[in-house]
Amino acid sequence: MHDQGTPSATGVQRAVLSLVLDAHPDPLTIPAIASEIAHGDAGEHAIRELVGVGLLECSGITVRPTAAALRFECLDLP
Repeated sequence: MHDQGTPSATGVQRAVLSLVLDAHPDPLTIPAIASEIAHGDAGEHAIRELVGVGLLECSGITVRPTAAALRFECLDLP
């Protein structure tokens, strides 16, 4: 269980993915995402997790959604 004031890892991942998708087609940088999320290393950890599962791609400090993430967003699931 996590502290009520601390977002869950899943919640941070959702926030990061949402930011990156909203910015598309413009890329975001890891520092920009971290400053938006403002939960210490949680933003960077979320980026690593999302890259690992194929939803984000990271080149240097630039982060973009993958084709899979963009397609999933288009499906507009509830």
